[in-house]
Amino acid sequence: MKRREFLGSAATAVAGMALGSSVLGQRAVRSFEEATVSELSAMMAKGQLTSEALTSFYLARIRTIDPKINSIIEVNPDALTIARERDRERRNKKHKGPLHGIPVVIKDNIDTADKMKTTAGSLALMDAPVPKEDAFIVKKLREAGAVIIAKTNLSEWANFRDETSISGWSGRGGQTRNPYILDRNACGSSSGTGAAIAANLAAVGIGTETDGSILCPSSINGIVGLKPTVGLVSRSGIIPISATQDTAGPMCRSVADAAVLLNILKGTDSNDAATKTYNSWLEKDYRNSLRPDALRGARIGVARDYWGRNATVDKAMNAALEAIKKQGAELIDVKFPNLNKFGDAEFLVLKYEFKDGLEKYLRGRGGKHQTLSDLVKFNNDNAARELKYFGQSIMEASAKLGDLNTKEYLDALETCRRFSQKEGIDEAVEKNRLDAIVAPSNGPTWLIDTVSGDCGSGYVGSSSMPAVAGYPNITVPAGFAKELPIGISFFGKAWTEETLIKFAYAFEQATKARRKPKFMPTYA
Repeated sequence: MKRREFLGSAATAVAGMALGSSVLGQRAVRSFEEATVSELSAMMAKGQLTSEALTSFYLARIRTIDPKINSIIEVNPDALTIARERDRERRNKKHKGPLHGIPVVIKDNIDTADKMKTTAGSLALMDAPVPKEDAFIVKKLREAGAVIIAKTNLSEWANFRDETSISGWSGRGGQTRNPYILDRNACGSSSGTGAAIAANLAAVGIGTETDGSILCPSSINGIVGLKPTVGLVSRSGIIPISATQDTAGPMCRSVADAAVLLNILKGTDSNDAATKTYNSWLEKDYRNSLRPDALRGARIGVARDYWGRNATVDKAMNAALEAIKKQGAELIDVKFPNLNKFGDAEFLVLKYEFKDGLEKYLRGRGGKHQTLSDLVKFNNDNAARELKYFGQSIMEASAKLGDLNTKEYLDALETCRRFSQKEGIDEAVEKNRLDAIVAPSNGPTWLIDTVSGDCGSGYVGSSSMPAVAGYPNITVPAGFAKELPIGISFFGKAWTEETLIKFAYAFEQATKARRKPKFMPTYA
């Protein structure tokens, strides 16, 4: 299916779509734009809205708005058919839960055994066999009654191809743009999901992260992003980078929606050993964490290593800290003396694990490309399309490495675990008796630059330590640098999603910092 060919004979103008017994007019359109999953579900339960009407609304919005931001890589040609089936199920009292009939977008590195492709944005996988089955989390979404409406663009190979890449660019999908200012980057690698959810092209979305790939595009696009503890959400059926750091997670416009989505995504998977390490979360309902008074009496660590880098970010973060204090939390300054001791080791671990995991995935998927070297050759053979802006230095280096029994790899992995976990987050939390730690998620985003790549804004976000540790991290809108969103992150020890959601929700409700994008062409 070609990009954006999605409505066919079902194409209809928004103004004429049936909305229960009424008409989908401008008032309804406005109410959908920032509606939460619970609000949309309540409308469906009352017969005021159908999944077909809601899906049609988002499809029409994709067609009219997405050309500005280029966030959608492919629309599901069966989306309306699925939505109609969800409506039949509801009429027949077969309601599947809070996500029943709700349109969801997912990143194009997540397997779907349907009419959509799974390519990680690479032209090399355009002709690969359709995955034999849905990714585990896709099965969970379908079982919950979700309508997978589209796949989103991403930084190709989840931004693990070259050290001078352009976030949000892929050979298949082109360049995703930031919906707040269109000549700015949407960050990555979950660029398309971040931009699409910010622009209200679906109710909720799924991203994936190895280090910053949920947190950065969420914060830079003014939405909530939740990177779970590694092992809470299965990775089977997701094109991998790292067995020790990869995870999928919610990307939403509200913390409440992230809680709903995480309830559905979590689960034990026999094909992902990491999901078998902790089971008490199986009974948790993260919606119970949605308490506006949750910060009262909390001990919150302030990761001061991330202050003093950008005056605009500091100003937004200081205002956020005041809001947290006003909610009754105690703030304790913390420093991470080992913050800079695992960066090189992390990169080495990722290169080793990328080769191992990706080649296993390719062999299981089938097709003519079975090794990382095959992909390197494909890119060289198709350089005019794949290598026109940046190279593939990471892929080339990774292809030359040995297996996961190599001493170099094992030593690097131990370094990562030591300085991010035991002598990193764990030590800070235990020494200071903290409930969570806060830090800036990002600086203002940067201009899209096809010459220099991600030159950035000169600010490095705070995602790396919890990412390397495999620990949870949630970002929430906290303010703006002129027209560009700034987010604040709450992170902590493993399996503390319940606590982090509580604090993120309380902060969100106290500040209400998110605002809709304006799709400004540039900023003068």
